[in-house]
Amino acid sequence: MKVVIQRVSRASVSVSNETSGSIEQGLMLLVAFNDDDTSADIEYATHKIVNMRIFEDADGKMNLSVKDVEGSILSISQFTLFASTKKGNRPSFTKSGNPARASELFDEFNSSVQKAGLNVQTGKFGADMQVELINDGPVTILLDTQNKE
Repeated sequence: MKVVIQRVSRASVSVSNETSGSIEQGLMLLVAFNDDDTSADIEYATHKIVNMRIFEDADGKMNLSVKDVEGSILSISQFTLFASTKKGNRPSFTKSGNPARASELFDEFNSSVQKAGLNVQTGKFGADMQVELINDGPVTILLDTQNKE
């Protein structure tokens, strides 16, 4: 499981010119699964994301979590995070998970984050989506559950 975590002032995602998810302060997550991912990966990612201290405190130090600032989550499926660019100029996506299983894991992940007490908005799995965001900082972090990074 890979997640690109972006601290945002606001973000939204649209499908066919209709907004399917929108947040103010919080985290926009681009989320991808491969066939080796399990519920344990989801638990690990949820814990890290919910508790990651990447929001500034009163002293300007990144010392607060999204939960601490009462932020929201915009979660967007993004199978291209598993792209391989090793050969040629066209990326290969064979490392991306089976779409049916990945969809189930995406739903499980969003439910897990919501159960942790956060408002979760989402895009539509597998859809052509348009994403708008204001990256605050900018702060962008890559989380890889296989490498625990």
